[in-house]
Amino acid sequence: MKQICVGGVLPASAVSLGCMRINTLQEGEAAALLATAMEKGIDFFDHADIYGGGESERMFARAVKSAGIPRERMRIQSKCGIRPGCYDFSREHILSAVEGSLKRLETDYLDVLLLHRPDTLMEPEEVAEAFDRLHAAGKVRYFGVSNQNPLQMELLGSFLHQKLIANQLQFGPAHTGMIDAGLHVNMTDAPAAVRDGGVLEYCRLKGITIQPWSPYQYGFFQGVFLGSEKYPELNRVLKELAAEKGVSESALVIAWILRHPAHMQPIVGTTKAARLADICRGTQVELTREEWYAVYLAAGNTLP
Repeated sequence: MKQICVGGVLPASAVSLGCMRINTLQEGEAAALLATAMEKGIDFFDHADIYGGGESERMFARAVKSAGIPRERMRIQSKCGIRPGCYDFSREHILSAVEGSLKRLETDYLDVLLLHRPDTLMEPEEVAEAFDRLHAAGKVRYFGVSNQNPLQMELLGSFLHQKLIANQLQFGPAHTGMIDAGLHVNMTDAPAAVRDGGVLEYCRLKGITIQPWSPYQYGFFQGVFLGSEKYPELNRVLKELAAEKGVSESALVIAWILRHPAHMQPIVGTTKAARLADICRGTQVELTREEWYAVYLAAGNTLP
């Protein structure tokens, strides 16, 4: 498994296992999934306090024990800030959410804490105080955000004493907004619209690792593009390239994401150990520039 350095400070696997649906597994199945992840070189595990209503973190803790995985071999990341009907970056909520995650995960610390979706009522001074307290107590080692644009990160960062090391953003062949605008600079077509404030370039400038979520989805959880009748050309190109490289289409998608020089860390959320092992093969595949663009265009994207 390829390694990256998240935010330039935290060595980790190039692929992260997303644990949102791990609560749907039996303990033995979850343990087998985690054992496969470690065997294939994945040591980074992504959570959120809301996943499964907290049950995903609890199942993860039980599975870790069952699989006999030492805590020091894992990088555990969780997120907070989403409550029923609102977003909440208040000091009190951040602190209580982390305590809850630590208890459910049965660990003394998180390697990374991300703020989930942006809270427009955020008081950055409160976030900074919460981060300082968590860091000083050894409960969180590094911090980041999720689904934030450059100015939101600039505003928050101007009050923090810690570097933001990661930003989770949806990205994949069928969700390429952060790339489209950069390719259509000075054009007047729809892809030229800058909807995220140039977040790709900003994260590269600041050394913030982008963690693509739902890399196999199109739209906002509208469905998976692999095998979808909505994406015949994309599936044709993926199938051809995958056959040439000797991997599956799922693995090729990961290779496509990792080919980008931003050194992203895709999050894969499969709950099947065999599929996870298959996906990991994508980290060993190198795509040419022409192959990368062939996938991009096959998804229905255009170049000026």
